[in-house]
Amino acid sequence: MAQDSDHLGRPIVVVTGMGVLTSLGEGQAQNWAALTAGSSGIRRITRFPIAGLRTNIAGTVDFVAVDEPSGPALSERLAERVIAEAIAEAKIGTAGDFPGPLFLALPPIELEWTQRRALADAAGVNAEIGYPDLLRAAAEGDRRAIYERFLFGSVGEHLADRFGTKGSPIATSTACASGGTSIQLGVEAIRRGETQAALCVGTDASVNPESLIRFSLLSALSTRNDPPAAASRPFSKDRDGFIMSEGAGALVLESLAHARARGATILGVIEGCGEAADGFHRTRSSPDGKPIVACMRRALEDAGLTPDAVDYVNAHGTSTPENDKMEWVGLTTVFGERAERIPVSSNKSMIGHTLTAAGAIEAIFTLLTIRNGLLPPTINYETPDPAIPIDCVPNVARPGTVRHAISNSFGFGGQNVCLVLGAAPQE
Repeated sequence: MAQDSDHLGRPIVVVTGMGVLTSLGEGQAQNWAALTAGSSGIRRITRFPIAGLRTNIAGTVDFVAVDEPSGPALSERLAERVIAEAIAEAKIGTAGDFPGPLFLALPPIELEWTQRRALADAAGVNAEIGYPDLLRAAAEGDRRAIYERFLFGSVGEHLADRFGTKGSPIATSTACASGGTSIQLGVEAIRRGETQAALCVGTDASVNPESLIRFSLLSALSTRNDPPAAASRPFSKDRDGFIMSEGAGALVLESLAHARARGATILGVIEGCGEAADGFHRTRSSPDGKPIVACMRRALEDAGLTPDAVDYVNAHGTSTPENDKMEWVGLTTVFGERAERIPVSSNKSMIGHTLTAAGAIEAIFTLLTIRNGLLPPTINYETPDPAIPIDCVPNVARPGTVRHAISNSFGFGGQNVCLVLGAAPQE
């Protein structure tokens, strides 16, 4: 039987349950079938008026209904559904009694336009009322539900109550690296011996008019609205921006010893985690790629692996001109000449950018890639960029044996997390 400790004598951290929901559908089976078929979940927005918006497409999950029209409410609902799938697969604990803490990646929470208008109307004041005044108004009378919903910790507290996680839920928001951060926090807690199991979740339902306008003002979004499915084109020469999307991913992590003791099915291993922040710019990556390089190298060192051991990279691959170029700079620095031969696919070509949830969702897709021996494609790859001679598994899925893989998450503000994921250990 394989050892229960890694190269540094720490508990090996494994995955025993996964749940995922994206614009491609709900659950591992639906998502994996669509992902490997090269299907796109990007569609025209119907949830709110789109007249005047430069970008009017997104990877929405309109098949999930909420009574309360707000990002936090939908983020919570998505998280509930993926957590339920992950716990059911792990067969851990009992209903409402998960035997470990919750680490939650959550988008920034602020009063949205719909709630601002409702509060201003209720108070009989102009909609330009200051934000602190709106918060005070929300805390009074019959509007207190709005106040409680738009507290940053509300989603985590509700999920912790529903699933019976232990201790205070830890909610983090580290931009597009957040989902990876939630997994890293769970890994570190298990390695320190603080818990034998952890629930790591990333969720995001930020597709609303205000967010679209903000990202549009940053020139970050694609304006290729027709057809929607062709908009996200990572690593292509004609890429012009990312597509906002919604989704959630949940992973049950355990120490290998704990999982074996209870006879759990092991889905894969979280072999290493690396993080690096550069503070170069609010949105731009450092042009020399050093933080990206440091992030990947730290993850490999944490895993006790050399670059030659990596068989596949699940790229951050946003489809923005700068990010894709910087990721390629990082890959060539870490892998040298081999960078052109390593399969590197971007799930965002099909599901768009799920922002806070991306790191968790893409870690799940990477583990499914390892387990199934099938590499998801990067679709819409029609015009190769001569400056990025990458094997992006263009347009069609490809069989491939993967022992160790990297999943990259690079966020605004220079917040970067890299995970090294491996196959389940042989008994």
